[in-house]
Formats: sequence, structure tokens, C-alpha cells
Amino acid sequence: MIPRLDLRGRRPGLRELRAALPRADFDVEAALGAVRPVVEDVRERGAAALHDAAERFDGVRPPALRVPAEVVAGALETLDPLVRAALEESIRRARLVHADQRRSEGVTRVAPGGTVRERWVPVDRVGLYVPGGRAVYPSSVVMNVVPAQEAGVPSLAVASPPQRDHGGWPHPTILAACALLGVDEVYAVGGAQAVAALAYGFEEDGAVCEPVSLVTGPGNIYVTAAKRLLKGLIGIDSEAGPTEIGVLADDTADPEHVAADLVSQAEHDPLAAAVLVTDSPALAAAVEEALGRRVSATKHTERVAEALAGRQSAVVLVDDLEVGLDVVNAYAAEHLEIHTADAAAVAARVRNAGAVFVGTWAPVSLGDYCAGSNHVLPTGGCACHSSGLSVQSFLRGIHVVEYDEAALREVGGHVVVLARAEDLPAHGEAVLARVPEVEPGAWPPGPTGSRPS
Repeated sequence: MIPRLDLRGRRPGLRELRAALPRADFDVEAALGAVRPVVEDVRERGAAALHDAAERFDGVRPPALRVPAEVVAGALETLDPLVRAALEESIRRARLVHADQRRSEGVTRVAPGGTVRERWVPVDRVGLYVPGGRAVYPSSVVMNVVPAQEAGVPSLAVASPPQRDHGGWPHPTILAACALLGVDEVYAVGGAQAVAALAYGFEEDGAVCEPVSLVTGPGNIYVTAAKRLLKGLIGIDSEAGPTEIGVLADDTADPEHVAADLVSQAEHDPLAAAVLVTDSPALAAAVEEALGRRVSATKHTERVAEALAGRQSAVVLVDDLEVGLDVVNAYAAEHLEIHTADAAAVAARVRNAGAVFVGTWAPVSLGDYCAGSNHVLPTGGCACHSSGLSVQSFLRGIHVVEYDEAALREVGGHVVVLARAEDLPAHGEAVLARVPEVEPGAWPPGPTGSRPS
């Protein structure tokens, strides 16, 4: 059902752990070859290329690329009231958390008359991608839109694949989530072509989709490859891979809870990763037994079984929680659950994870929908250097420098010296043109060093 990796009897270092721990095969570089011509076609032919790509990859030509306002509004009108209530609560909780992430401007007085102020400015326009493959993700609308709105982004565009079963428009639940959030610029475009459309912009029947500065949101390997290809022209949040759940557990954990949570993430995709790290062989055996029952009973049995049996999933046995912490910090899971005695204290020692879920009453699925946290998180071990989507993802820090004459005179000689040390004398001359009296004297004889490249 799920492979085992036995690390008992030793405490491997980071290099060995990174080589031994399971990972999904997700070769973005190999996908670039397939994505590049799609992206180029969109750049050159715009809307016509997007319609052709929709027919080729999604099996339908949308009636129009931009979803009409009445279609978005109609999706909300026909939304199941229970789903609407759940989405509204998800939005409310996400707003609470993300509103607290707003940055305040700070001013540092470096010297009398000299200050540096840091302004936080939202990105002018962002494109938010919402996938529409094996599942429907209105929750991803919430997780992308709320932090962008709380950051103050003035222009938002959502792209999601057209659906054959829904008249060539994105799934109605996705459209309804957009309506709840007040987003009226929605495009029936998916895959790599959606990233290209947002990056380059396009025109259809006189209506213009202006280029964006940033694209965020999860997607398949082709979406990820398009993000990599276009990074630089646009900013991106991350190169998201298949979802991951890590669980650190001891003998106090409930094996049914652990098994249920492993299955919950495995149902996303056959490449989804499920990793249990434990110092309890008895718990490992109980979880494996529970998995056998739960996998056969769940709706997406084949998908879950493939994910759990894949090379990206494992039960990892360790001698104690100290080694267990080494393992989960090396693995840097997208989602990490802590099922141990004194779980909060153990969680406080986790350095690398996209999000940490503490104790038995905080499953990952809570974070997927209604915890208030964001579920767009780093995968593939990137949590050791990257963060999940937040208000900060949509802000840029700008330093505003203000010096008066006295303040420049006080430090100007140092500027001239450093400019000459880097063999960039015109830098110093720009200061001397203002305050010539700060000339530091004759420069020492001999060859001048050149600036490092």
C-alpha cells in the first residue's frame, strides 16, 4: 500500500536525507519543450491562439475568452446555498488572517537630516490562475483573491480552464466564488496558454486583456513550466508541484486520524505525496492497516492507491522525535501535521514547512478551506527557502531616500572614496558637484582596482 523507509539505528545528515526521502517525479525542464510553442503562439496570435489551444487541450472552444458579467452573476444565483455559506465563511476567515499581514511604512533616521523610508506598494495588476482538472477549486479563488485584495492590488484578472460540460465557461462554482469576491474580470483560459495570455495580454472583439505584472496560483506541470519560461517578463509566486502532506507522529497519535489525512491529500493527484515520519512501529502498522480500509472505501480509490504506492510516499521509521524533526525539516513539506505529545512544543521546532498543523484537531483539510490560512504553499522541498501566498506576495518595498545638504556633506567623502575604490569615479563626482568641499584628498597612487563583476 505504502513503501517503508527505515532510518533507525542512525542519524543521517541533511545531504543523506535529501537524497533518501521520497519525492515525486516532476520534471519542469522537460515540460518546457512542449510549453514553449504554445506560449509563442499566444504571443504572436493572441485570442485566435487561445481559442485553438482551448479546443486542443480542453476539448471546447469557449463562446468568448472573457466570461460575460451576467454569466458570472448567474453562477452565484444558482449556487447551492450550503456551498455559498461555506465559501462566505472561508472568505471571512481568510480576510481576518490576511488583513493582519498588511505592512506599515517605517522611517529610519540614519543621520541628522538623512532618512530612509520604506513604502509598501501593491503590484499594479495581477493574474490569478485557478486550476480545473480532476477537481473544482473555488477555494483557490479565495486563496488567491483575498490576499491580493487585502494588499490593495487595484486590478485583478482570474483565469480558469473552459469546461465542455458548462458551455465552454469555467466551472460555475469557480465563477460563483469570483462573484462573491467582487471579481468581474474572468477568462475561460487554462494551462500554459493562460499564463501566456496574462503575461502578454490580448484583444478580442475590441475588448483588451491588459498584461499583468504578477501571476499566482497552482496548476499542473505545464502551468508551472509556463511560469518558469515567462519569469522575468512577469513575477510568479512559485513553481508549484504536486501536493504534499508530511505527518510527524509518536505513539500518542490516533492512527485513524493519520490515515484519513494521508488519504485526503492523496486524492488530489496520482503524484500527490504522503509521508508519515514516526518513532512508533506500532503506530506505523496501525496506520498501514487503516489505510487499507480507507483507500478501498474512498471515492477516488485508484488515484489514492497510486499516490500512496508511488515513490513520492512512504512511512519513515526513526529512533526518536529528534531524528524525526531532522527528517521533516529536511523534507520541508508543503503541509506538515504534528501528532505527538506536546504537539505545540514540537511544532515550534519545525523550521521548514509551508504550513504546520498542530495536534489532532487541525487537519490539513481545515487549512485547505476554512482555517483562515492560505493553501497556496511551496512544494518539492521549496519550503526551506520560500513562503506561501500572502499579502506580502502582492507588495513591493520601495526605499525613499531623503538627505539634506548638511547630511550629504557629512557622509559625502565616504561616498567619493568608495566610488574611487570601485573605479567608478563619476559616482563620486556626482557628490562633489554638490558639495565640493568633501574631496577626500589625492587618491593613493598605483593601479585602481576594478569593480567585481
